[in-house]
Amino acid sequence: MIHQEIPTTPVVVADVWVSAGSISEPTSGFGMAHFLEHMIFKGTAKLPAGVFDYNIENQGGVSNAATSYDYAHYSITSTNSYLHSSFPQLAEMLLNAAIPDDELERERDVVLEEIRSYNDDPDWVGYQHLVQSIYQQHPYGRSILGNETDIEQHSSSDIRSFHRTYYRPENMTVVIVGGIPVAPALELVKNTFKSDSFQPLSDNNFNLTSRETIVEPFIAGIRRQEINLPRLENARLMMAWIGPGVYDLTTACGLDLLSVLLASGRTSRLVRDLREEQQLVRYICCNFSLQKESSLFTISAVLEPECLERVETAIKMHLQDIITNGISEQELRRAQRLLCNDFAFSTETPNQLAGLYGYYNTITDVELAITYPDQILSFDTQELQKLALLYLSPTQYAVTTLKPSQDFRF
Repeated sequence: MIHQEIPTTPVVVADVWVSAGSISEPTSGFGMAHFLEHMIFKGTAKLPAGVFDYNIENQGGVSNAATSYDYAHYSITSTNSYLHSSFPQLAEMLLNAAIPDDELERERDVVLEEIRSYNDDPDWVGYQHLVQSIYQQHPYGRSILGNETDIEQHSSSDIRSFHRTYYRPENMTVVIVGGIPVAPALELVKNTFKSDSFQPLSDNNFNLTSRETIVEPFIAGIRRQEINLPRLENARLMMAWIGPGVYDLTTACGLDLLSVLLASGRTSRLVRDLREEQQLVRYICCNFSLQKESSLFTISAVLEPECLERVETAIKMHLQDIITNGISEQELRRAQRLLCNDFAFSTETPNQLAGLYGYYNTITDVELAITYPDQILSFDTQELQKLALLYLSPTQYAVTTLKPSQDFRF
């Protein structure tokens, strides 16, 4: 358990993180981790479907859940006076999910509709094509939601087996942050997550160590693909480079700095040049996504189709300039200041702190969450120039472009 008391607030967040994201799914079970997230809320033998949501809302609380590649997590935000009644209910659902056949069929339609909805979002479609071209052999290259064929095939027994395999004490982190002292918080967790509370493993459970870690190689050359979509007004340009996973957090922090330097704020290189001065793009951003096994550095722009080639060339020129000429002290200080301030702003509430601690403890080590600002401030301009050379080659990347279908233009 991870705990932080904030005595100035009555709000308490209890967040349970499980190392059971989509990379844990078997080859025949794509989309299963996300499907299970839906089924967790369909009740247990003791807690019928809908009762948990009703009880939380009746107490003025909020529940939430999310599934990613590396984890799933479930949280409740409540007051300290209600935590002792609400937290055991959350644990009951996580430990003893019934996953009944009739509820599974109803929820299957909900998940299928969610997939169809995302497939109508051009940015989602473009991103899925991009990661598929990068992670050709790795689970990071598939959709967390799965596809319609995957979801149609999942049975309640398969999802129960996935649940029994991964929703276990050695695979879970409980985070409690807010207006509750450590002693009662620890007592609550001990009484709720007893060893006999977990369902026993059976012969048909998945093997926790069955999937070998796939080391994704750096991209050789340029992997290019073009997607034509109807009802698309502006084109999309999506470029991506592979970065290290959590095994090299120092490099990850440096790539975070480079992403801010390139496209965060009006004075960043790409925004100033391509949007403010040349007006070649409507929008441009840069993002570094830290993942457990292999991270992703992306540059994305919304622009007119006729500007695609020109903007891609300009981005490569900016990268080459950093590699060749480096960056200024002023640029570095600005990027460090923005990231450190963003870290401070993102750790103001119990929800934010619980998310931060749970995320880092699930994919690596919670201590690293606290040292992030120190890591950011430790870089100098030469180190960032070297990282750009190693990871942001203008001749080795993946690019996906989305264009309006030629027979449909606004």
